[in-house]
Amino acid sequence: MTDTSRPLIAAIDQGTTGTTVLLVDEHDRVVGRGCREIPQFFPQPGWVEHDAEAIWTSVLQALAEAQSQAIGTIAAIGITNQRETVVFWDRANGCAIGRAIVWQDRRTTERCEALRKAGHEASVQAATGLVIDPYFSASKIAWTLEHDETVRQRADAGELALGTIDSWLIHRLSGGSAHVTDVSNASRTQLLDLHTRTWSPSLCALFGVPTVLLPDVRPSAGIFAKARGIAGMDDGVPISGAAGDQQAALFGQGCTVAGQAKCTFGTGSFLLMNVGDKPVVSNQRLLSSVGWTTDKAEQTTYVLEGGAFVCGSLVQWLRDGLGIITKAAEIEGLAASVTSSDGVTIVPALTGLGAPHWRPEARGLISGITRGTTRAHIARAALEAMALQNVDIVNAMEKDAGRSLSTLRVDGGAAANNLLMQIQADLLGIAVERPSLLETTALGAARLAAIGAGLRPYPGAAESSASAVQMDRFSPTLSPANRESTVARWRDALNRA
Repeated sequence: MTDTSRPLIAAIDQGTTGTTVLLVDEHDRVVGRGCREIPQFFPQPGWVEHDAEAIWTSVLQALAEAQSQAIGTIAAIGITNQRETVVFWDRANGCAIGRAIVWQDRRTTERCEALRKAGHEASVQAATGLVIDPYFSASKIAWTLEHDETVRQRADAGELALGTIDSWLIHRLSGGSAHVTDVSNASRTQLLDLHTRTWSPSLCALFGVPTVLLPDVRPSAGIFAKARGIAGMDDGVPISGAAGDQQAALFGQGCTVAGQAKCTFGTGSFLLMNVGDKPVVSNQRLLSSVGWTTDKAEQTTYVLEGGAFVCGSLVQWLRDGLGIITKAAEIEGLAASVTSSDGVTIVPALTGLGAPHWRPEARGLISGITRGTTRAHIARAALEAMALQNVDIVNAMEKDAGRSLSTLRVDGGAAANNLLMQIQADLLGIAVERPSLLETTALGAARLAAIGAGLRPYPGAAESSASAVQMDRFSPTLSPANRESTVARWRDALNRA
């Protein structure tokens, strides 16, 4: 007989291009899955926006699809989300005010440059662990308040709330009863003091953000609110876990011990290292953030992070912009049809360069083209570019952390590409490990929710080595000389981007 009462965790993974909901049982097995795409809007060059109401609809639809496949009772809800994206909404009716400004948006480049020239970057980085860049939420919030007089007036009147996507979803899931965020998402706004894990009045003043607009900051594993009015779900289900997508993926990969690291290959690529219970402010222009804080264990984990803005989206550009491929899945076979890129190098600065370079003005570059260059060479150069960005990040991370990586765990959609994973191992010179379940971002949210609801304990050191039932392992095969020459060619191209 099937047990209809077995507890399930609903893990909501709200990303840049869509929403996935997984229903996970007590053994971390996925028993239901729902997915919905969301529209993106590009009203001006460098601007990227989402419809927050469409995001909410996608969550409800994906949740219903997942529930239709599973037998059991949802015992807790976990949320993971695109991090720096910000939403304003009406406190009275819960409706979004205008579109959300997405993490990829670069409209505040000039404002950020002015803050740097005014000498604020050192103090901001010391307080937040973040460099001043349009990537983060603070300048997006400031821009909205400065450019929309109605929003400013309503904000001053106390009629509006704002938050990152986790905060927006918790508000809606709870029937409008909660205005909260988790500490990992808060640490990506550039308004949170990394050391006290509270909103900083001086940073809010610097960016012109009224603190009354901001949500309460809570641990990543603990009760945020209780669900209310959700079809197919009893009222009172605890929303007990939340973390930004990259932190959730690190937790889902079982990287709970200092020195462990993972890379998520998604729209961009994001490499995080667990650095333990004290923040490390980078000397290599990486980012320091809160990984997660647990309520019951009263334990905070910090991370170093380096992110490349363009990863899987480079393959999309080859498909949609250049027409080199017709489907994203074709990239591996095409790239494998040649043994090398034959000197072709791509710098995928389609939206500027992220860590450790932080050059928003940089533009994409394809170099080394000859009469013999084919689309296969360009395809292989694209995979190499995705991996080479991570070489720069790992080198910087090892210097900051004072330790070397021996393995790198990977996840995300592009991690399914075996050739890309082999190239990554070759160019890093270390093993790459890929779990059988690539949706570790949602898995991390599920695990945090289970801990927050008291359904499982915080994992100890032993569990960190057993984060997945099965791992594919890619060991480096490239000679050191060939590795060094490829990296040197990449560095030369970077200087010209």
